[in-house]
Amino acid sequence: MDRVWQVLEETPLTGELFNPVSFLLSLLLAFVLGHVLAWVYYFTHSGLSYSRSFVQSLILITVVVAMVMSVIGTSIVIAVGLMGALAIIRFRNIIKDTRDIAFIFCSLVVGMAAGFHRYYIAIVGTIILSSIAIYLYLTGFGTHQPHNGFLRFSLKGHIGPDHPITAILKRFCSRFTLISAQDSGFGTSEVEYAYQLMIRNATRNEQMLTELKNVEGVDNISLTMQEQLLEV
Repeated sequence: MDRVWQVLEETPLTGELFNPVSFLLSLLLAFVLGHVLAWVYYFTHSGLSYSRSFVQSLILITVVVAMVMSVIGTSIVIAVGLMGALAIIRFRNIIKDTRDIAFIFCSLVVGMAAGFHRYYIAIVGTIILSSIAIYLYLTGFGTHQPHNGFLRFSLKGHIGPDHPITAILKRFCSRFTLISAQDSGFGTSEVEYAYQLMIRNATRNEQMLTELKNVEGVDNISLTMQEQLLEV
């Protein structure tokens, strides 16, 4: 085990001759670490922009960058030539999620570290980056949902402070806001109400709707929940 860490911590001297063993180790390590990043992205992904090809690209990017770094080595001429070759390529894919850009940068940096034989940096960096991504996913850091439900219904008459509907909403919601109260306009006393809700427990939505339906004069109840999959 000590020998393994000694190999990982060794940094070849600049300008050394091509070493097939180090080259294969760089590509293998880049492949493994690229897999780790891809699995972390797959596990922590949320939203509607999931792409199987993007997940596979994270692995390929890590390996390709490691190979590029091995080709360049310390040669400035090769580096400039490679920059010219890459300038010919036009990438037209639009990345809609900034989080995807972060994972692409992670793959690039890990591939660069593996290609330059900074194996220890590549391994520790991947572990730290993966841990941060999992932490952000599990804690839901940055999530902002001032209201998670939208309730609409019609009622014959107006809602006062002591109305049963107000009592029901207080019991099931941590807070609620009246958005609109509009007369139906058909010569009746019906008023169409719209509320934004912060529901305490979404599993009790059916019970809340049942109690609202039992209130005299309530009709056309509609509850729309804001899911995290729709978060932009």
